Amino acid sequence: MHELIPIAAGMVIGLGVQTIRSVQLRSIVLAVLALLVGAAVSWMMGELEIFWGFISFDAALVWFGALVSVVLAAAWRRRAARA
Repeated sequence: MHELIPIAAGMVIGLGVQTIRSVQLRSIVLAVLALLVGAAVSWMMGELEIFWGFISFDAALVWFGALVSVVLAAAWRRRAARA
């Protein structure tokens, strides 16, 4: 259940970075935000007291959620353009 928080945060980040036009800048912002939000989620859940390696796991979940929302948003835009 705790894995849903970083995935949901990643989906919000993924939708937010869609406003950045440059693909390179969008990729950099997405990676930095995934690390920062992943660390914040690990801290809020108290996982850092157990093991610092949880940052990488939560950052990966944030990145996965962002990637899913970016792909879904792109597919939705393509479908809307065809209609």
